[in-house]
Amino acid sequence: MILRTIPDSRPHLNHTAMQTQLKIKLSIFMFLQYFIWGCWYVSMGAYLANTLKFEGAQIGLAYGAFAIGAMISPFLVGLIADRYFASEKLLAVLGILGGAMLCVLPRLNDFASFYPALIFYCALYVPTLALGNSLSLHHLENPKTDFPRVKMLSAVGWIAGLATLNFLKGAESPIQFYLAGGASIVFGFFSLALPHTPPMKTGADVKISEILGLDALALLKKPSFAIFILCMFLICIPLYFYFVNLGIYLTELKWDNMLVKTSFAQVSDVIFFLLLPLFLRRFGYKTTIFMGIACWVARYFALSGSVDAGAAQTALVFTAILLHGACYDFLFIAGQLYVDDEANERIRGAAQGFIAFILWGVGAFVGTLLAGKVLAMHELATPVNGLSHDWKAIWLTPAWGAAVVLVVFLIFFREPLKAAPKQD
Repeated sequence: MILRTIPDSRPHLNHTAMQTQLKIKLSIFMFLQYFIWGCWYVSMGAYLANTLKFEGAQIGLAYGAFAIGAMISPFLVGLIADRYFASEKLLAVLGILGGAMLCVLPRLNDFASFYPALIFYCALYVPTLALGNSLSLHHLENPKTDFPRVKMLSAVGWIAGLATLNFLKGAESPIQFYLAGGASIVFGFFSLALPHTPPMKTGADVKISEILGLDALALLKKPSFAIFILCMFLICIPLYFYFVNLGIYLTELKWDNMLVKTSFAQVSDVIFFLLLPLFLRRFGYKTTIFMGIACWVARYFALSGSVDAGAAQTALVFTAILLHGACYDFLFIAGQLYVDDEANERIRGAAQGFIAFILWGVGAFVGTLLAGKVLAMHELATPVNGLSHDWKAIWLTPAWGAAVVLVVFLIFFREPLKAAPKQD
C-alpha cells in the first residue's frame, strides 16, 4: 500500500490568522490615534476664544503649534527612531508622555504658558503619525490593499472623538484635553501590543538632507513639479482658515451638536477616498487635483455666503463641511501619489518627506498664522446679530486666495506623460 503525504495547510492558516490579527491591532491603533486628535483639534479654537479669551492672532499661533511639531518630527524620527529605538516602544513612550502633557494643558490659562506647552505636546504627537504608517507598511503583507482599509479606521476614530466630546458638552471646556489625554495614555500602552519593529538604520550616519527630503530637490528641475510644489504651499495658506476658524464661527452661530455635525466631513472623507482611484484612472492628476483646489474655492464661498443667507445658512455650512472629502483626498492624497509617481526608487522616500515638510510644516505654519491674524483684524467692536466677527470678510479672504492658486495651477501645471498609477 502506498501512503501519500497530505500537505500540511496549517502554516498557511497560521500566517493568514497572524495577518488578520495584525490588521485588527493596526485598525485599533489608527482608531485611537485619531480619536486623540479629534477630541481637541476642532474644538480648541472655541475653547481658546470663548473660555480663555485669547486673541485671534494667538489662536492662529496655537493652531500653528501642530505645524511646528510637524517640522520637528522628521528630526525626531530620522535621528532617534530610525537609529536607536524599536518603533512600538517609541510609540508607547510618545503616547504616555503626550497623554500626561494633555492633562497639564487645562491648568494653563495664559498664552505665555499654554503655547509652549502645546508645542511640546504636538512635538510628541506628530511623530506617531509617521511611525504608525511606516510600522503598518512594514508588517502588512499586501500594503497597497490592506493599508487603506486599516487607515480608514482613522476617520472613524476622529468621528468618535468628536461625538464623545459633543456628548460630554466639552467644546468650550478643558474636558477636551483630559479626554484626549486619557485616550493618549491608552494609545501608548496599546502600542506595546504591536509587532516588534527594530530600528532600520542602527549605526548608520543620517544626513540632514535625507531627513528633510532635500535629496528630492532635483525634481524641482521639472517645471510642472516645481509648479505643483508652489501650488501645494500656496493652497496651505487659505486651507488652514477652515481648521482655525470653523469651530469659532459655528459657536457664534450657536449650532447645537456642533462637533457631531462637523464629523460629517470625515464621512465624506471615506467616500471620496474610495472614489479617488476611479477619478485618477479616468481624469489623471491635473484634472483630479484641479477639482480638489476648486472644492476649496467652493467651500469658502459657501461659508462666506452662509453669513447672511437666512434660511439657506445651514445648507451652505453643511455644503462646506461635506466638501471635505474632495478637498482633502483630491488634493493631498492625489498629490502624494503624484510625487510618488514622479520620483524614482532612490529618492521616493525623500520626496514624500519633502512634500510632508511643505504641507504640514512650513505651509501649515504660515496658513495658521495668517488665519489668526485675519480673524483678529475682523473682530467687531459690537456684535452684530450675535456674531463677534465680520465672517463674510474672513471667509472671502481664503476664497479669493484659493481661486488665485486654482488659476496658476490650471495654466502652468502639465499632466505627466506616464499614466496615473493603478490602484488595487
